[in-house]
Amino acid sequence: MNNHLLARLLSFCLLSLTPMLVYGLDRTLVPPSVPLWPAGAPGSQGQTSAETVTIRHEPATADTPDVSFPVVSNIHNPSLTPFLASKDKATGAAVIVLPGGGHMFLSIDHEGYDVAQYLADHGITAFVLKYRLARAPKSTYKVDVEALMDTQRAIRLVRSRAADWGVDPHRVGILGFSAGGELCILASTRYDKPVPGSNDDVDKLDCRPDFQGLLYPGGLNNPDSIPVTKDFPPTFLACTYTDRPTISKNLASFYLILKSAGVPAELHIYNSGGHGFGVRPTGRPVSTWADRFLDWMKDRGYAGRN
Repeated sequence: MNNHLLARLLSFCLLSLTPMLVYGLDRTLVPPSVPLWPAGAPGSQGQTSAETVTIRHEPATADTPDVSFPVVSNIHNPSLTPFLASKDKATGAAVIVLPGGGHMFLSIDHEGYDVAQYLADHGITAFVLKYRLARAPKSTYKVDVEALMDTQRAIRLVRSRAADWGVDPHRVGILGFSAGGELCILASTRYDKPVPGSNDDVDKLDCRPDFQGLLYPGGLNNPDSIPVTKDFPPTFLACTYTDRPTISKNLASFYLILKSAGVPAELHIYNSGGHGFGVRPTGRPVSTWADRFLDWMKDRGYAGRN
């Protein structure tokens, strides 16, 4: 990501859109990203244009403030951005963070970098996944092909470099927001039949996540159609009562499906906050969801110290 461009865009936004709230102002500390495939992603041959960063504005609603935030699009070289927990805090757990954006863009700060930094500050090494966008204008990618391939590759890449990054390859989880949550569900049901990629040594590793968090996930229009078995990863779920019914109602239905299948799960439905709250400091109870996610990880034994 071009940090200087983003800084200019955010400065413009802050000056011209006040009193609108703007989050994620300091991107100078974002670590360098690591491409999922050093020689280029399968299915993106010939796509050489650079990622773009723009500012998205969402007007206030009864539940959410007037906000503006950076989004990333035009992703053809998918990557992970590692936020390593310090050695004195590291628990050995790893979480891959998948921002949302309707598969058209990625809400890279409040559902990406800011989440990863929060996790790293609490001893969880985190990685922000920039995956290919299947519903962007003129995109040739598909959610269940290239975007899922990127998700599966990210899990494998973290396991392949577990020693380098100081994580336990058996405690690699995923945390998805909205469209990113849809990819988490796909990754948790299709790990036994992964999308063919480069067939290198990394692609030969297991791509089943050890656990996952689903924050107001997409892909729940018909939760009964999701092939959940007892091997579905333990799952943390959260949304708000005021989200759209396919989430605020169907996430509760999905919890019951997990329960019936014998999958450990914890569900939080907050009174207010709408959709896309991420880690914004709203002052509402929904802003505490990340603390509850950490509590759940500790309770499940994923975030115990080495």
